[in-house]
Amino acid sequence: MSADRQHTVPNVIVRRVITARTAAPEGGACTPKWEWVRGCLTALFMVATPALAQDVPSGQPVTLSEVLVDAVGTENWLRFRFVAPEIARESGTVSYVEAEGDFQALCDAVALPYMDDFDLTADIVIISLMDRPVPFGTTEPVATQFFEAFRPGPDGCVWEAF
Repeated sequence: MSADRQHTVPNVIVRRVITARTAAPEGGACTPKWEWVRGCLTALFMVATPALAQDVPSGQPVTLSEVLVDAVGTENWLRFRFVAPEIARESGTVSYVEAEGDFQALCDAVALPYMDDFDLTADIVIISLMDRPVPFGTTEPVATQFFEAFRPGPDGCVWEAF
């Protein structure tokens, strides 16, 4: 990472998510070709500086929890998972409509610079807001989670309708 960057790198874990559609490269997942972020499919890759609390349009407190690298079909997806306690069903004060602008802001202000800093590429960027940490791929009925998808572009993130 160059010293002239104006943003902070959060304390998050980057790991590759194993899905039914992914496979280890020839020679195994931990070959030198696949080291660091592109590396060992089940390893934890990186821990950086303190967690980033991000300013968003809704004004709610939002903290980056983790970044997941996932191969979905032929596409590379990056999942940026944020904890946003104010979206909680019972005690929260921010609705999906109020949080809607946060997705674009987080994609443009966090995901794109993060991808640049760590030389990551993605066909799709998923921005997730959850009222509490929920392990990826699990269900927690009492948790509230919102998701939006974007395609990274030269002028910022472009919303991708599912």
